[in-house]
Amino acid sequence: MKEKLIALSATFALACLAAPAAWAQSDHVLLTPGELKWTDVPSLPAGAKVAVIEGPLNEAVPITFRLKFPADYEVPAHWHPAIEHVTVISGTFNMGMGDKLDRSKTTMLAPGGVAIMQAKSNHFAWTKGETIIQVHGVGPWAINYVNPADDPRKK
Repeated sequence: MKEKLIALSATFALACLAAPAAWAQSDHVLLTPGELKWTDVPSLPAGAKVAVIEGPLNEAVPITFRLKFPADYEVPAHWHPAIEHVTVISGTFNMGMGDKLDRSKTTMLAPGGVAIMQAKSNHFAWTKGETIIQVHGVGPWAINYVNPADDPRKK
């Protein structure tokens, strides 16, 4: 038994020493907020901006991006093909679950607030003032509107 424990410990130690090389990335990403490059988001109603930090968003890789919404902005009910993790950076982000945007059925998330939506879960959001959120997960990231008429790409 002692020999098995020693062999197991040695195997674990070697795996731990080798792991950093396997996990290492060739480049680090260090960005200040002023270095983010904001662009329009065709899949969201006009006014939203995106800054991709890690991606690309259309591939099955780790993704991180920020979305900036103007005051009085609404995101109609929609779902994503993969789990989505949201952290509020600034402003307040009001989120609700369901098939139709209903401001009375939302939870207000202040800076530091977190939301995690499972894949294909219908949800919606709105802002009162300018708001920035950070989204991360594993791509591909896409937005599918519950009501196809809400999709700005079809207008």
